[in-house]
Amino acid sequence: MKAGRLTEVIEIQRATSTVNDAGTPEQTWAALATLRAERLDPSTAETIEGYGAGDTATVALRARFLDGVTNADRVIWKGAPWNITRVAPIGRRKGIELYCERIEP
Repeated sequence: MKAGRLTEVIEIQRATSTVNDAGTPEQTWAALATLRAERLDPSTAETIEGYGAGDTATVALRARFLDGVTNADRVIWKGAPWNITRVAPIGRRKGIELYCERIEP
């Protein structure tokens, strides 16, 4: 993995549960790590969901290895949150590929 190709900055976040003043649990996101990454293939796919047709933006990001990243985490890339749909290791702790879908507001 060449450092010159790692042109994107991503932040990996993990969900944490806290209790608010009213005593109800709230889900918040805490930063796990900030990494340099390479964008592999952004795309948009049209899918038919229960509510009708919709567009899903997907991207694959390649970064240096970080232990413990799972599908339950999310990525902040270019200021927008992305759900991690798949984590694929590269070699023996050399890197990871994160396949993500954009979270629509």
